[in-house]
Amino acid sequence: MDRYYVTTAIPYVNGAPHIGHALELVQADTLARYHREVGDEVRAQTGTDDNALKNVLSARAAGLETAEYVDLVSRRFLDLAGPLGLSFDDSVRTAFDPRHRPGVEELWNACLERGDLYRRSYTGLYCTGCEQFYSPDELPEGLCPEHRTAPEEVAEENWFFRLSRYQDRLRELISSGELLVEPDFRRREVLSFIESGLEDFSVSRSVERARGWGIPVPGDPGQVIYVWYDALANYITGPGYGTDPQGYDHWWTRADQRVHVIGKGILRFHAVYWPALLLSAGIALPTTVLVHEYLTAGGEKISKSAGRSVDPVAITGAHGTDALRWWLLRDVGRSGDTDYTEARLVTRHNEDLANTIGNLVNRTVTMVAKYRSGVVSGADSRTGEPSLAKARAAAAEQVDAAVRAFDLRAATGAVVALADEGNRFVADHEPWVLARAERTGQAAPEALDTVLGELVATCRELARLLRPFLPGAAARLTAQLGGDGDRLPPAAPVFGRLG
Repeated sequence: MDRYYVTTAIPYVNGAPHIGHALELVQADTLARYHREVGDEVRAQTGTDDNALKNVLSARAAGLETAEYVDLVSRRFLDLAGPLGLSFDDSVRTAFDPRHRPGVEELWNACLERGDLYRRSYTGLYCTGCEQFYSPDELPEGLCPEHRTAPEEVAEENWFFRLSRYQDRLRELISSGELLVEPDFRRREVLSFIESGLEDFSVSRSVERARGWGIPVPGDPGQVIYVWYDALANYITGPGYGTDPQGYDHWWTRADQRVHVIGKGILRFHAVYWPALLLSAGIALPTTVLVHEYLTAGGEKISKSAGRSVDPVAITGAHGTDALRWWLLRDVGRSGDTDYTEARLVTRHNEDLANTIGNLVNRTVTMVAKYRSGVVSGADSRTGEPSLAKARAAAAEQVDAAVRAFDLRAATGAVVALADEGNRFVADHEPWVLARAERTGQAAPEALDTVLGELVATCRELARLLRPFLPGAAARLTAQLGGDGDRLPPAAPVFGRLG
């Protein structure tokens, strides 16, 4: 049994959540659910990034005090738990969680004691949307590559972190896989960035520029800790760094796996800046940074700040939690952005869930009711008898291998492949023909019992395999299949067709 700690990135709360946030939440939730299923000790954490300048600016635009605005919007993100069927164990709201500030201050002091924090004057190009400085050669046509806006030139004296000190160690960690960056092409991207030369970076802002919002630098009240330094620390302050030594030791230091699920736009912060801060403070590093691509709509990135949004709550209201979770896990690939459309979601639901899995379960339950009055007899596993046992075992192995390789698309594909095998088994063995032969004395009852038993066993395995991906649907399938008992309830389709 492993101790498994998985986190999402924490989003800025400068606008309503969109389907891109749902993607990350569902991916992390699926990993957590799977590892609970296999017996691991699991902690799953999410939260919100409250202490950003862009949150302050959005609050002012809304005519609200910053704390009031941030509190309202952050709750909208956490309230996604119901519509998305999430099972997170904890959440950190960085402006309100009493665990957070003490941990951030302790991390700051640890880096300071190591000699990695110092003050100097700086002039640079700053994108408020990214909360990040850019060098001129990182700005195509002079615009932020993420937001396509012109950064502001900022000149002030700030605290800096000695990132350059950790260049060789970071290269070694990522090259060796001790710090795993997945998929591999993202690992190569990080190594390329490191090879280009790491420069020290600013880790504070003046109180004036931060509009008085954020965590003050310990011993320097005129400065506020840089929002990324503050936000990244949530991964350790949640378990108790700075407030609960035992909880922190249990869930961070002694965890077998520490997995961050993030979007590609913040890879540098998680695979370079964050590990360097931890190295400085003498803290264990994450074991894996799992990077997902973006979702688009009409070919354009879905974004709060750009005003392009697809509401996940509205999607689940129209089509249900199962449809959205399934599309996010089954259609979104590991490389390249994926365009969301309602038609794609409906098609994927109907093809996989209604037509393939749902059809197999419904026809199996119906045949058991028709031919055996709802009573299941055990499948005959004698050599030469029809069996789906190998297909069930192969599917379980494929799902396990795919999830451990962080390929949720392949994992869900293996589940559908097992359902396809079940439907082929029905076509090949024609239970209705066996039933007629039994009635006319041309076949023994055991022949039909074996076929029906194999189908029930396969449908129950499908329900089990679906638990991490579609927990609600899996529970309904299990109930439709009578749990592990010998009597099935009347057939009632679990997946209705959409559209």
